[in-house]
Amino acid sequence: MQFSEIFGQENIKSHLTKSADLGRIPHAQLFVGPEGSGTLPMAIAYAQYIICSNQNNENSGLNQACNLKFKKISHPDLHFIYPTVSTEDVKTKPKSIDFITEWRQFLEDNPYGSLFDWYQLLGVKNKQGEIRVDDAQEILRLLALKSFEGGHKIMIIWMADKLNIAASNKLLKLLEEPTDKTVFILISENEEDIIQTIRSRCQVLHFNGLPEKIIADALTINQNIDPAVALKIAHQAQGNYNKALQLLQPDSESTFFEKWFVDWVRAAFRAKGNAAAIQDLIQWSEQIASLGRETQKKFLLFCIDMFRQALLLNYQTPSLVYMQPQVEKFKLENFAPFVNGNNINDIFKELSDAMYHIERNGNAKIIITDLSIKLTRLLHKK
Repeated sequence: MQFSEIFGQENIKSHLTKSADLGRIPHAQLFVGPEGSGTLPMAIAYAQYIICSNQNNENSGLNQACNLKFKKISHPDLHFIYPTVSTEDVKTKPKSIDFITEWRQFLEDNPYGSLFDWYQLLGVKNKQGEIRVDDAQEILRLLALKSFEGGHKIMIIWMADKLNIAASNKLLKLLEEPTDKTVFILISENEEDIIQTIRSRCQVLHFNGLPEKIIADALTINQNIDPAVALKIAHQAQGNYNKALQLLQPDSESTFFEKWFVDWVRAAFRAKGNAAAIQDLIQWSEQIASLGRETQKKFLLFCIDMFRQALLLNYQTPSLVYMQPQVEKFKLENFAPFVNGNNINDIFKELSDAMYHIERNGNAKIIITDLSIKLTRLLHKK
């Protein structure tokens, strides 16, 4: 992965290359950005630029062999740590190295992929991934090895907010006393979820979502999409290149999320003054509760977005509305009047609380059923 392959983020590219050219490479950096903004491919490109000495010309003959190793994500001076779960093949104490084959496949398929995409590849089902202390021990082992190229060794920690307490404490010691020519690149979408003592020891770079034109051009060139269609998809993607790719798929997660949301809304309206219709809400809750926890959390985030879009439409700001539900006979403009200043704060609170309890392994069926009944009442609030 080279800088020339990364979409947008020109200011960050310039900052990283100039600092590397001047030999001013911080031993610990934290890349913070939303999903699909390119934090992971940028980290890999930066690592490749440093290790392969790719100054000026990224493909010069002197570093061709080094670049080839990076293309296969197999350079011995580049190391990765990422969230994992126990699986059928790795039943106990899972570590990143146990899933290196899946990780390389993930990067090859879509380096802009999300944590949810990674979990789907692993087949997490009802489990939640994390970075454990065994991974921190693995970092110690890997960084004790001599550099293959005789230069820097780089450790990329993807989704560093998933470090558990034991792993965070172990990593903190490494950041306080780094070995010579060792570079840590931490990546996160949620900076505040990383303990303050680690954040304070990192130079932080913030990534913005990608501009619509950048995404549209990338879709046109790489996916052979008509420019007009690409621009429409880029608008819906809201700076997230990974989401833009998913919107191209007819059976994307957004399609399922839309259907589940509409089913819930329709059941909620049927339930007004009709006790028998409560059964529909219970059935809907059971369906959502049967999904994996990561899917449940992502669906609830989708619901928050749908309510926010409905509120914007209700307040006469259609230029800010990017969602276009495809479910038959459901129009966002017809739903919008039921989302207003009297209920939106309570709706957001209930959805956020549900995500909090699911993340902490609460009983999903009870949580979702309680949520569906509460939101039904809130939708009918005058």
